[in-house]
Amino acid sequence: MAILKVMDHPLIQHKMGVLRRVETGSKEFRELVNEISMLMCYEATRNLPLMDVEIETPVAKTTVKQIAGRTLGIVPILRAGLGMVDAMLNLIPTAKVGHVGLYRDPETLNPVEYYCKLPYDAPERDIFVLDPMLATGGSASAAIQFIKDKGVESISLLCLIAAPEGVARVQKDHPDVDILVAALDEKLNDHGYIVPGLGDAGDRLFGTK
Repeated sequence: MAILKVMDHPLIQHKMGVLRRVETGSKEFRELVNEISMLMCYEATRNLPLMDVEIETPVAKTTVKQIAGRTLGIVPILRAGLGMVDAMLNLIPTAKVGHVGLYRDPETLNPVEYYCKLPYDAPERDIFVLDPMLATGGSASAAIQFIKDKGVESISLLCLIAAPEGVARVQKDHPDVDILVAALDEKLNDHGYIVPGLGDAGDRLFGTK
């Protein structure tokens, strides 16, 4: 069974508090998303396997640790997930980046894929799906399914804020996917916004409405 991990590191929680404030402008918002995402990446990769490697320092030969096992991939859900990518690449510069774009059909309300491009070797990678907000869970669940349809089996979902409804949807549809969040909020309101949340992450990242 996959896990739900709420990251309670003091730096993450402090920065999340500033991120939520209505007076936080786009520039500061982007910087905070980057910083929080980097801290989340640090926590999300805590259990990566290591192997011993012999190297030579300027003084002597020694044995050091090196990350072993499968390589990593990053797949932001467009567009808000783009705000989390650079932070992940700063810590994992060898990761490859794919993209998934979705829109909601106005009649059926179901997510529809309009773009999905993954690294050619995505099935051999551990994939982190990035989306700042996990609200109803419909888009995240659909994006994960699109990625699975490309042959990927090892997937984790990283979100800044999640609603219980979104967590439940992803866990129901994808019980094999770990969910890592910086905050688990109270609920969704009648308009599908996370409460207390932070509004629309994409609009606040890019200064749009």
